Amino acid sequence: MNKIVLMGYLSKMPELHTTEGEKPVTITRFDLAVNRKGKSKENSEADFFHCTAFGKTAEFIEKYFDKGSRMLLTGRVENNNYTNKQGEKVYGYQVLVEEVEFGDSKSSVSKDQGETNE
Repeated sequence: MNKIVLMGYLSKMPELHTTEGEKPVTITRFDLAVNRKGKSKENSEADFFHCTAFGKTAEFIEKYFDKGSRMLLTGRVENNNYTNKQGEKVYGYQVLVEEVEFGDSKSSVSKDQGETNE
């Protein structure tokens, strides 16, 4: 089984692209910064995961998430290894997103933006 669950913050704005052809596909790419467990807040370290979403999920992310937004996602990890021009093997990975949820409640997001729920 290949399944990953991550909760973190978008480190930059999601990038939306649409492929060309008979059946265009919407793709959103973004990086998710996930804090490491057990570290103090002063010395916190994070891992950055390259993520890719397709279709309606990609459109949802681009519409509702910005840099700094907290996100909970589930997906799977895929290798994207290749050989560079010098003939060296380069190892990489990406997270293919299957589901996303907001990592913060609506009320906490509104408070952060200085809005009230009246």
